Amino acid sequence: MTGADVLLLALGAVAVGSGVLVVTTKHLVRAGLYLVVCLGALAADYLVLTAELVAWVQVLIYVGAVVVLLLFAVMLTRAPIGASDDLDRPGWPAALIGGGVGLGLTALLVDAYRWTTVRLPDAGTAERIGGEIFRSWVLPFEVLSVLLLAALVGAVVLSRPDIGRPGAGQPGRTEAGR
Repeated sequence: MTGADVLLLALGAVAVGSGVLVVTTKHLVRAGLYLVVCLGALAADYLVLTAELVAWVQVLIYVGAVVVLLLFAVMLTRAPIGASDDLDRPGWPAALIGGGVGLGLTALLVDAYRWTTVRLPDAGTAERIGGEIFRSWVLPFEVLSVLLLAALVGAVVLSRPDIGRPGAGQPGRTEAGR
């Protein structure tokens, strides 16, 4: 076992541990911060595997955009930041389903590859990966950007208490005149 293997296992353990903490904590903001740790460990795994472009995309898109969007949505909607009683549900159904899905995927992968050696393709360059992304995958990227924009606008609308109130948009009407 090489040093890279040990580092991959350690970073994988950090990612799995923080992923478990994301779904088991009762604090919404802490769940977002544990998600940052999990996604950062995955980015470090990509660096160990010498996929620098994928690692930076992981940091920029997921850690830098999605988690920040989640935390802004929590702050703008004035959701409860501390421990929340509505997050206190029994964990055994989720553990049962998660364990079943994990075992099913493991059986599927073992059956599909049967411990055979898989030939790896040639290493990709940033130019080749960028060309593939912006030729074949440009539509999903644009759809994702519109979805993130809609989520941000929705969070802003939900955070404004004056939107949706009767008479809120009429000129000349103030709070004192009601």
